[in-house]
Amino acid sequence: MRAIPIGQRVRTRLAAGAAAAAVLVAAGCTTATAGSSQSPSHSQSPSHSQSPGQSTGLVVTTAGGAVRGKAVAATDEFLGIPYAAPPVGALRWQPPRPPAPWAGVRDAVSYAPHCPQPSSPFGRASTSEDCLYLNVFAPAENNARNLPVMVWVHGGSLRTGESDDYNPAGLVRDGVVVVTINYRIGALGFLADAALASRPDGPSGDYGLMDQQAALRWVQRNIRAFGGNPGNVTLFGESAGGLSTLSQLVSPGARGLFQRAIVESGTYELTEQSLATAESAGDAFAAKAGCASGAASAGGTASASATAACLRRLPVATILADQNPVGYTPDVDGAVLTQSIKTALARGQFNRVPVIIGTNHDEYRLFVAAIQFLGGRVTAASYQSMIASTLGVAPAVASAIAAQYPLSRYPSPPVALGAVGTDAIFACHALTAEESLSRYVPTYAYEFNDENAPELFLPPVGFPYGAAHASELPYLFSPATGSYPAPFSQAQQQLATAMKQDWTSLARTGIPAAGWPRFSGAGQQVLSLVPPRPRTETDFSAQHHCAFWAPEP
Repeated sequence: MRAIPIGQRVRTRLAAGAAAAAVLVAAGCTTATAGSSQSPSHSQSPSHSQSPGQSTGLVVTTAGGAVRGKAVAATDEFLGIPYAAPPVGALRWQPPRPPAPWAGVRDAVSYAPHCPQPSSPFGRASTSEDCLYLNVFAPAENNARNLPVMVWVHGGSLRTGESDDYNPAGLVRDGVVVVTINYRIGALGFLADAALASRPDGPSGDYGLMDQQAALRWVQRNIRAFGGNPGNVTLFGESAGGLSTLSQLVSPGARGLFQRAIVESGTYELTEQSLATAESAGDAFAAKAGCASGAASAGGTASASATAACLRRLPVATILADQNPVGYTPDVDGAVLTQSIKTALARGQFNRVPVIIGTNHDEYRLFVAAIQFLGGRVTAASYQSMIASTLGVAPAVASAIAAQYPLSRYPSPPVALGAVGTDAIFACHALTAEESLSRYVPTYAYEFNDENAPELFLPPVGFPYGAAHASELPYLFSPATGSYPAPFSQAQQQLATAMKQDWTSLARTGIPAAGWPRFSGAGQQVLSLVPPRPRTETDFSAQHHCAFWAPEP
């Protein structure tokens, strides 16, 4: 039959599975691997000092003031540093503003609040809008200058997640400075409404992406104080953090703020919504929250300013209750994003830096598990209808997809649906991005293939999770603190060591460790991240039926 055109007859947005929207959002994009600590940033090399009532700590002077961190094993931690003013009151749904400076030495020994979100297995509840903080992790007693810097963007469907779920001590041991950030998420980070625009037909939405750029600018101003090189910054993230990294690759405002990029499972939404579509959803949100035209003013006809004022008065709890439970995606607002990611990559109109990019072999099995935990059973009888609801396609198209993925080829219907979702939503989009990137910049493609990777956040579900969405994260961040921890085998420990070396080697030199071939459209060599040692594969497209899912010419 004819190929199924990605993004046309098949809706391949991450949260397209209507049966499990809320859990898909959470399950899809965040992973926990914790650390500890809080506070601000910039100076010369860290110095040990002591003040009354304080134990010995590390003091660094930043552009905003001095901060005191703490030593934890082989890592110096500076936590909870403000990189922007609290986006509250009149600053809600505004571009980030610089933080106020402070006098004296500010403690940076515990994490600051993270951005508002509901509770989920993948993120702790928060209602604090004062959340634009970052954390710096540097090698202990570091006397070196100009270390590579890696800035991590957490996942969470742009709806959940927090910086303090990721302890990068293992990466730091490889000789890099790591920065983890919070940024506005959910409606507070990505609501687009014409009433909030800075000018008529002007940009609205994408505030979370603006926050990420503000954090990157903070790094440019301050990271030398921690031993980092502002001219050698790697931006990296997973799922929504990977999508954010791709967004910054194509954003004019991020030009020059980073020199390498790593995209983990972030290719699920390469075609962003238009500003008009996003603002239409924003209008619906305003109406639901009681800020629509008639409700926003006593006279019954609200101006844009009245609507904006009403939105900015809403309690955080109301915003969380009324926001899209499925999650958010950026919009082509005309400022932060001037075109879709897919278009920009294909045209070569992006910030040209070396890129590691990849997916996990069984991405969508985590989402299938979420469906089952909500009570949706994937059976032989429901298989085609589950394909239709997952991808948003008509029954006839679902039937054709089921014929391409016959149940006889898989050990169970849930595993079959997992293969469909993996290929349609993640894998083949990744291949499209890799082919475009490789025409312009050094591109290193991977597939995480540890079929026995621990599943840390959801309980056993009756079928193997395999190399599911987010399962690579414990191989990079440690120690893992999920609800269902499992120890690594020796082979998995070897793989984790190799992955950290590859990630930090790209940060250091622009090239992963030896043995990782550059991707090209002709050879399509992909590094299979399999324990104990990665190896090259060349059949990624065939494995994931990408000819079937290819766009029509």
